[in-house]
Amino acid sequence: MYDLRVQKLANLLANYSLRLKKDQLFIINGNTLATPLAEAIGVEALRVGAHPVLRLTPPHWGEHFLREAQEHQLKYISEIERVVTDTVDAVLTIWGSNNTRALSKTNPKKMATQSAARQPLFAKFMERMAKGKMRWCGVQYPTEAHAQDFEMSLYEYEDFVYNACKLNSKNPVAEWQKVEKEQDRVIKELSKFSELHVVGDGTDVKLKLTGRKWVNACGHENMPDGEVFTSPVDGSVEGQVSFNFPTNYGARDIDGVKIVFKNGKVIRSSADQGEDFLKSMLALDEGASVLGEFAIGLNYNIQNYSKNTLFDEKIGGTVHFALGAAFPECNGKNKSGLHWDMVLDLRKEGAIYGDGEKIFEKGKLLI
Repeated sequence: MYDLRVQKLANLLANYSLRLKKDQLFIINGNTLATPLAEAIGVEALRVGAHPVLRLTPPHWGEHFLREAQEHQLKYISEIERVVTDTVDAVLTIWGSNNTRALSKTNPKKMATQSAARQPLFAKFMERMAKGKMRWCGVQYPTEAHAQDFEMSLYEYEDFVYNACKLNSKNPVAEWQKVEKEQDRVIKELSKFSELHVVGDGTDVKLKLTGRKWVNACGHENMPDGEVFTSPVDGSVEGQVSFNFPTNYGARDIDGVKIVFKNGKVIRSSADQGEDFLKSMLALDEGASVLGEFAIGLNYNIQNYSKNTLFDEKIGGTVHFALGAAFPECNGKNKSGLHWDMVLDLRKEGAIYGDGEKIFEKGKLLI
């Protein structure tokens, strides 16, 4: 049975998140599991006069490619991809898998080789976004595999995803506009501080923000959304972070991650689970061991850890740190083929100080 919320989500993505316009080139990326949403937003794009191009792959293709590809194939970037990156006006990435662990045994060196080769393309993508020349949004399509990760039935998980997108309201666009207004207020306050100091159990880290900008993530880049983020000054990050949420990258669960920064770079790293993979990703390229993002989660409608960074990094009362590529729109400079978000829960214990003033305690902003 067709879920009417899929149509409602497609309308929200086309008209609020991506703000599609007539004659824009619009790429829809995903796999065939997400066909209902891809078709629905393709129709919405046609209605506004845009030019939708659906690029849906079989669910197992990524696994086949990384298992079979030779080095020259891992490094290959087609001219088609270059042209798309240079010219596309809007991109939607739909996440959804039939097996969230399909790549868990993939050779990490192959993944690193592919990521390193795509770094220039990724940098161009980020640059065009920062200049407002293209828009991108990522969205979750509910599947059995993700429902199982969250220990829910598919029907329960669909409710979770669609409610997180505010589709249960009469006017989802108006609800996200309220989020945008409130987070603008938060950014106005955060922009007063030149240094942040984050403390918690096993965490004591400082980062400078002089000349950096905060960005309001209110449903235009992710759906659902609910965070504010920035990129620290290069060379400024000092201290240790002990992440109390597991993290996932490349279909691998990494747990008990501890990172020590000095002069802005990772000098020590460890993990209770997946340490070898962590170290291999940090060695991906010169920028992979640099902190590219710091963000505060402000979506208090999302409360539970789900093994899905799209939701976990938005949990109200958490912060997250991303190793690798910085955001040009924040005036961030670091470039890397890596951008790995790791979430730190501060709801039970922890605080943030802005220029010595306590501005966040036990999951709540004090500003």
